[in-house]
Amino acid sequence: MITLQNITKSFGSLQVLRGISLQINQGEVVAIVGPSGAGKTTLLQIMGTLDKPDGGQVLIDGQDVFRLSGSKLSKFRNRHIGFVFQFHQLLPEFTALENIMIPAMIGGMGKAEARKRAMELLGFMKLTDRAEHKPNELSGGEKQRVAVARALVNKPDVIFADEPSGSLDSQNKEELHRLFFELRDQMGQTFVIVTHDEGLAAMADRTIHICDGVILNDNVNDNVNDNVNDNVNANR
Repeated sequence: MITLQNITKSFGSLQVLRGISLQINQGEVVAIVGPSGAGKTTLLQIMGTLDKPDGGQVLIDGQDVFRLSGSKLSKFRNRHIGFVFQFHQLLPEFTALENIMIPAMIGGMGKAEARKRAMELLGFMKLTDRAEHKPNELSGGEKQRVAVARALVNKPDVIFADEPSGSLDSQNKEELHRLFFELRDQMGQTFVIVTHDEGLAAMADRTIHICDGVILNDNVNDNVNDNVNDNVNANR
């Protein structure tokens, strides 16, 4: 589903990624781990089309994404990719419902349909009663679940998450981690997660260790779900 071929990236004289090649399959939950400065976030941003590599190729569903023009790349990103960040990045002037609706409306969905889809996701997140609350009226865990709903509103193929539980307390962190796997099992989403959280990394289907811009190892975890493909196919 995602194929990286010899990805390189430098910032000035600092080479951050040194020829990363990687394959991620549909329906996988993949954790990317490594020390600070290893290149994890840069790699995630390149996979998510938020930054361009200096060299190499990124294919998502067979599409060579960096061959797309700026406007076509933006449309591709809106339709096929969702993002979850450490600090939720909700727009403070909008309600939870409106924050979720925004990517759908940018993508051309009508307001009524976007509202219906957003309410369905709020229901899935058990946040229906928080729909009209603005971010400053939500708890940290609620904000992050709204951010996940926003990432899902256009039914993307893949969710890229950068330290998604880094700002949460233990209980909310555990709930968010479980949510990712529920979403994978019920909606067939692929998740690529940069994390320092060892618990989340251990739960993932695969853990990719990066250091100094190269992959040190790529491990299938013992708890990998043998029925991932069955779950994905059932939700297509």
